[in-house]
Amino acid sequence: MNYASALNTFRKEEVAIAPYGIRSKDSKGRQFPEEDHAFRSCFQRDKDRIIHTTSFRRLEYKTQVFINDEGDYYRTRLTHTLEVAQIGRTLARALGGNEDLVEAICLAHDMGHPPFGHSGESALAKMMVNSGSFNHNHQTLRIVTKLEKRYADFDGLNLCYETLEGIAKHETEFNFSDLLDYNPDSRGHLEAQIANVSDEIAYSAHDLDDGLRSGIITVDMCEDLLIWKTIAEEIHWVGPKLADLDRHRFINALINLAVTDTFYTSQEKITSAKIKSVDELQRLPYNVVGNSESWLIQNRELKDFLFNNLYRHYRVVRMNLKADMIITRLFEAFRKEPSLLPKHIQTTIEERGTDTAICDYIAGMTDRYAIEQYQKLFEPSLLP
Repeated sequence: MNYASALNTFRKEEVAIAPYGIRSKDSKGRQFPEEDHAFRSCFQRDKDRIIHTTSFRRLEYKTQVFINDEGDYYRTRLTHTLEVAQIGRTLARALGGNEDLVEAICLAHDMGHPPFGHSGESALAKMMVNSGSFNHNHQTLRIVTKLEKRYADFDGLNLCYETLEGIAKHETEFNFSDLLDYNPDSRGHLEAQIANVSDEIAYSAHDLDDGLRSGIITVDMCEDLLIWKTIAEEIHWVGPKLADLDRHRFINALINLAVTDTFYTSQEKITSAKIKSVDELQRLPYNVVGNSESWLIQNRELKDFLFNNLYRHYRVVRMNLKADMIITRLFEAFRKEPSLLPKHIQTTIEERGTDTAICDYIAGMTDRYAIEQYQKLFEPSLLP
């Protein structure tokens, strides 16, 4: 980075980023040292590297709740990721975090997801129980540190330590960090905490949206929810019909209320703790980014509602069973006869072991590619 550009970047960060946010000049750097860019900060470069990966592009055809073939308007892992990043940028700017670092963590957080969402993850975990297990968060780190091959001088993306730490400490209700390589005795930095909460806000809001759009969830089912009543009053909706525009207004209001509550609650925690540095924030016995008790109660009710009425609906459960069958049978077939694997995967078996090589291959598949491979292997009428 030339002197003038660097000075401009650092000045902007000095103004925009709070003392407890991470400035690019304070990064612990990369595993393999690189020259600074002429006008992009190190975290901007991380964000750009993530976007240009094959693994990121594949998210377009990986399940969020509904598989891609069920409709063009439902969220995929890619659109979910973009919505998480948008919420993360908003909160980073409001709370004095590093917006580029937050966005990089948000963009990477689901890259390790296999096809068919959490059902695919459960199936791979079952197949890998005697070979090191499987967790999409761990897989994301494998992708960005090892599996992506885009540079001559190193495997992976050679991301900054702080970006890797944020990925490693990605924790939501469904994800818990147990990685010991990234400052294990401290909490996630501000930017990691923002990414975690942004993920929670995004998936609750858009899963409700997709449930309503699909018809699996109806207005009658929602009317007793505290959060539904709060938003109905907020947008002056009296029902009983929920037009498309009304649904958009509901989801917009839900996200806005969640983000606003996060901002004020987090700001109050930060102020009360009198935090003056990144280190002080990470040594606290609690996260500073989060929601108020009243919002958590409403959100808990919404999550339980989604679990019982959307995630356990027969259409979703039926696809989950199919996903488990597809991934399990593919894995068993490849394990029994590794010559079925593509040549470039076969060449990794000696280094990684058979099960890990198979797992990496299947985890990188999109929904439709996994289905296609299953059909080629197990449907006699189709040519191989």
